[in-house]
Amino acid sequence: MGGTVPRLPTGIVSRVTIDSAPIPTTLRWAVRLLRAEAVALGLVAVWLIWSDLTATTTDLTSALLVTAFAVAGVAALWALGGALARRKAGARAPAIVLQLMLLPVGWYMIQGGLGWLGLPLMVLGLGVTGLLVSPATNRALGFH
Repeated sequence: MGGTVPRLPTGIVSRVTIDSAPIPTTLRWAVRLLRAEAVALGLVAVWLIWSDLTATTTDLTSALLVTAFAVAGVAALWALGGALARRKAGARAPAIVLQLMLLPVGWYMIQGGLGWLGLPLMVLGLGVTGLLVSPATNRALGFH
C-alpha cells in the first residue's frame, strides 16, 4: 500500500471486555436436560455394546447399527447442549428436532405396554422444546 494507510500510534491499549448477560434459567435448564438425556442414552449405549459383545446369536449388522445410532445420539445431544450453553443459535433447531423425535418413540412405547416410560419421554420432549422456544431463550440466542 506504499504508505497510504496511516500508522496507529503505539502506546498503552486498554483491553475491552464485553459483559454479557447471564444465561437465562430456561436455557440453562434446557442444556441440563439435553446433557442428562445424553448421559441416559450413553448408559443405554453401554448396555448395547455389552449386549453386542456377549450375545450368543445375533444379527451382527443390525446390532451394530442400533449401537452406532445410540452412540451418535449421545454425541449429538452432548454437542448440542454445549453449543446452546455457548449461545450458538444454530444449535436450537436440531435440538428441537431431537426432542420432537421423543413423541413418536414415547407413543409407540405406550402402545407396546411401556406407558410408564413412554409418557415421561413425551413430556420430556415437549418440556425441553418449550424451554428452547421460550422468550428468555430467544433473547439469549439472539432471536428477536
